[in-house]
Amino acid sequence: MDGRQLSELPDDSEQLRPYVVSLRRAALQAEELQAVRSFSDGFLIRFLRARDFDTAQSLKLLLNYLQWRRASPEISSCLSPSSVLGLLNTSYHAVLPQRDHTGSRVLIYRISQWNPKEWSAFQVFRVSLMTSEIISMETETQRRGLKAIFDLKGWNLSHAWHINPSLAKKISSVLTDSFPLKVRGIHLVNEPMFFRPVFAMIRPFLPDKIKQRIHMHSTEFHNTLRDFFPQQILPPEYGGGGPGIEVACQDWTHQLVQSENLLQQIAEHPTGDVSTVSDDSLISEEAENKEPSAVGCLD
Repeated sequence: MDGRQLSELPDDSEQLRPYVVSLRRAALQAEELQAVRSFSDGFLIRFLRARDFDTAQSLKLLLNYLQWRRASPEISSCLSPSSVLGLLNTSYHAVLPQRDHTGSRVLIYRISQWNPKEWSAFQVFRVSLMTSEIISMETETQRRGLKAIFDLKGWNLSHAWHINPSLAKKISSVLTDSFPLKVRGIHLVNEPMFFRPVFAMIRPFLPDKIKQRIHMHSTEFHNTLRDFFPQQILPPEYGGGGPGIEVACQDWTHQLVQSENLLQQIAEHPTGDVSTVSDDSLISEEAENKEPSAVGCLD
């Protein structure tokens, strides 16, 4: 049975057990993790699925993930939706309610809604990290990965000034080798000419596999996105027949806010290994209606 076939098995399958045991043993023997006493099965399976059950590659990804968290406390130590609620309420970000035809999650980021005078690049990046932590708990997303649409309408020099080489490298690390998610596609729409210098900063850090999955649509995206996504799942603003982007953003903001406590537990845990979910209930279930408590974050 190959890695892709193993990935289809449920977390509690006996056939996955040897891989989980092997990865746990290797992780606990790693010099970098001497202070760590244990890892849950569900947490380790995320990394195994992300690397098609290649134990050596899964260990490398796990070590990279933990190293990234330690090296980027300004981002990883504050996963609080309430701290960026003003940004979320501008309809900056959505995870579409329906998956695409391959089962991938589809994420949308709208740069025109980011005001750099009010929100730093670190805060904006935290939004992406919060979403990544939540959807990485979904079994189907572990198997099918994600695709992201970046709408660069409104991109200007004030945005560009916020993206330095250090942050560019951290962003590329999450996209490539430091997070247990498979990135199946990156789609840029409305990209202006002066976005290219920023993209040129990020591009060298990306492996060829990811470079080949980047698609630039310019202003023709209403027609070209349909070549990659089912029309019925895309918002009308992107040439589709699904829920409007404002509704999609509001719904995902609600999901993030309801995950405040879980995200804070992940941020505060030494490895991020906290309770997981085994299905897509984070998107589909009605959550309790309660106000999030404000959390202070350094920016």
